[in-house]
Amino acid sequence: STQKGDDDYEDYTSNKTWVLTPKVHESDVTLILNGLLEGYDNKLRPDIGVKPTVIHTDMYVNSIGPVNAINMEYTIDIFFAQTWYDRRLKFNSTIKVLRLNSNMVGKIWIPDTFFRNSKKADAHWITTPNRMLRIWNDGRVLYTLRLTIDAECQLQLHNFPMDAHSCPLEFSSYGYPREEIIYQWKRSSVEVGDTRSWRLYQFSFTGLRNTTEVVKTTSGDYVVMSVYFNLSRRMGYFTIQTYIPCTLIVVLSWVSFWINKDAVPARTSLG
Repeated sequence: STQKGDDDYEDYTSNKTWVLTPKVHESDVTLILNGLLEGYDNKLRPDIGVKPTVIHTDMYVNSIGPVNAINMEYTIDIFFAQTWYDRRLKFNSTIKVLRLNSNMVGKIWIPDTFFRNSKKADAHWITTPNRMLRIWNDGRVLYTLRLTIDAECQLQLHNFPMDAHSCPLEFSSYGYPREEIIYQWKRSSVEVGDTRSWRLYQFSFTGLRNTTEVVKTTSGDYVVMSVYFNLSRRMGYFTIQTYIPCTLIVVLSWVSFWINKDAVPARTSLG
């Protein structure tokens, strides 16, 4: 084994106990990455021909809104995370996890996840691509990215303005059926940020629920993950802007019946 000097360690204080941990050198990380990528085929999923690849997913919702009743869609801004195991990326080192940026994403296999009910989706690229990749020494991979999605939501307006809606966000694999990729929710599957900054305007956020189902298509059976965001319309806006003015106008029109029938100009002006 190689002997390390005092300069090869960093001091950390934990509960007033001095702990020596090896320093992470750039050359060590480079050697690990070169070794992992040597002979690695990013066109093949992990455990191909052996067992399905399990993708654990979770998301953090930055904001929802606005909701467009004309186009039957809503806008959502999320951090979307996927975790899976790739035995080809195991490594032996004192380094437990490699924290990498987006430059590494195209060099390893990434799930072909897509959002089934999205009309438009944008990844964030300023100031750099908002993507993160982490690889643990046991082969666990974490991949996160930030997305803004315009998703379809069929609003049922029969009870307007006392209507409530459940707007879905659905995702699955584009090309791998459930025999090859299985999606599962993490325990803390969906978290939401501060709802006070959401641009819902006429709506209030009342909660969410997530589901897992299998959808049968001509190309196979796919695991589909869905999150339903529950929204209810705010009555206060329509009460002030619509109901109160209409009620006052109707009541005012009744005043003419209490005016003497011979006072034609007064009755005409009120009518």
